[in-house]
Amino acid sequence: MTIQEAQKIVDNWITTIGVRYYNELTNTAILTEEVGEVARLMARIYGEQSFKTKEQEINSKNDLADEMADVLFVLICLANQTGIDLTTALKNNLNKKTKRDKNRHANNQKLK
Repeated sequence: MTIQEAQKIVDNWITTIGVRYYNELTNTAILTEEVGEVARLMARIYGEQSFKTKEQEINSKNDLADEMADVLFVLICLANQTGIDLTTALKNNLNKKTKRDKNRHANNQKLK
């Protein structure tokens, strides 16, 4: 699925199953909440924090994938609501990073 297709699929889901988009401020708060859930799992899977129970740890990778998908879903909602084509935005962002960081990372001694 392309990013453009994902934007159309999410819009269709929102307008048929979700009834309507939450307003932009609500979706921004939801996005922040979802990113926090990704951070919580990252701290436990890859960081030094532990899970409360063994059962929570068993499904953690599936949970992480689901939480990342939640972040993507809400980000797509916000893009749709604000008229942003994420394909174009990502291409422009990569071009900006390429021009800005052309030699920066190659010359970073910390990355060698």
